[in-house]
Amino acid sequence: MARSTDIDINAGARLDRLPICGFHWRILALIGAGMFLDAFDIYLAGGVLGAVLKEGWSTLELNAAFVSATFVGMTIGAWFSGILGDRFGRRFSYQMNLAIFGLASIAAAFAPSMTVLIGLRFIIGIGLGAEIVVGYATLTEFVPAASRGRWIGLLAVITNFSLFASSMIGLWVIPTLGWRYMFALVGLLAMIVWFLRKSMPESPRWLAANGRADEAEAILSAIEAEAARKGALAPVAAGAPAQESPGAVWRLFQPPYLARTLLGSLLHIVVGFSLYGFIGWLPTFMVKGGHSVVSSLGYTTVMALGGPVGSLIGLVLADRLGRRLSIVCSSIAAAALGIAYPYMPDGVALAGVGFLLVTAIYVMLATGFAMHVPELFPTRYRLRGTAICATSGRIATALVQYVVVAIFAWQGLTGVLTTLAGVLVFQAVVFLVFGFETKGRSLEDASAVTDAEAGHPSSIARRPADIGA
Repeated sequence: MARSTDIDINAGARLDRLPICGFHWRILALIGAGMFLDAFDIYLAGGVLGAVLKEGWSTLELNAAFVSATFVGMTIGAWFSGILGDRFGRRFSYQMNLAIFGLASIAAAFAPSMTVLIGLRFIIGIGLGAEIVVGYATLTEFVPAASRGRWIGLLAVITNFSLFASSMIGLWVIPTLGWRYMFALVGLLAMIVWFLRKSMPESPRWLAANGRADEAEAILSAIEAEAARKGALAPVAAGAPAQESPGAVWRLFQPPYLARTLLGSLLHIVVGFSLYGFIGWLPTFMVKGGHSVVSSLGYTTVMALGGPVGSLIGLVLADRLGRRLSIVCSSIAAAALGIAYPYMPDGVALAGVGFLLVTAIYVMLATGFAMHVPELFPTRYRLRGTAICATSGRIATALVQYVVVAIFAWQGLTGVLTTLAGVLVFQAVVFLVFGFETKGRSLEDASAVTDAEAGHPSSIARRPADIGA
């Protein structure tokens, strides 16, 4: 039997012409719930580490090992989720990772020592790293091109509200009940979401690209039938070129895909440094600076409001200013605010500038990390391409924990934030010169490489059609 391809059923064009309907909202809710808990589990580390340090249960060095174990696990999880997701499907990958970090989080609530907690955090990290890769990429494949920026931005808002939620809940739970309850809460909720997500369908784009046209057709027909209740559907656009069979991963390290892999990896590295080299360490730094655990958690809770606010701003900017310029502007803004932050006096000024700094970081996260990276790669490579970028970010983040501790011991918070500002400015320059725009383009068009790219990987950035996209 001949291998069926995307052109046989035109999955991408059929999904792109649909109006937003109840199906899309259900997919967003199920993916968003898992992503929220994933990020909640990551962000709870800041409050937990401040508490165990204050209790004498841990040291700065053990805290660094905890954070590094998290990101070593996330690196492994991100890499294998990409391989498994492109090989066995998005559905297989997102269910497996949710079970891993949910069950391991429950076990972490009963850890008898910091050493055991670090080991369990490594296992948790495997699930956490996988969820981030699969979540954004899966929603990207279901949402129409005209709405994709807003919907990925909305998923980023849901996900990044967890920064404020974990800080707010931790502000009460950690001093009142203890840090163990934070792990128990997120683990139990993750298993509830795992059960609910069993009803999620596979991505029709992935099914069609892997020769499973009958299954893709059944899912597409069901989605179209639901969407048609809102009125007559728009005609299907001309089919995109047929998808190739899944390609070898090494092609992502060669032209014409290499430039995209490098851009996506840079985004993940800078976002990782911003989140986990600054925000994740902030409660610990404040405790070392003389603040109480409650005071440090109070400051970080106010600043954490920048997570959902920045994601909302990114949602608006992505389809107006575009992904590329949003990344450039937010990187420069975060660099400037990072330089100013250490010089602010305690109180409103410190919390206010911190809030603006976190907001700028999350604009960058929403428009770059969440939206832009999955758009860089075609369906047959999407999860592996995203996984390579995420893996690069995780490796860098795991290593940077020890660098952050050394810089803090040498130059304090000013040194940490000056280093972060330099990294952010470098990213802004790279995207200003080499970046390209994907706003408003179908996934098939946005991820298609050109003859120009084959010769000059960055030349797409200078194409007039992209500049005005």
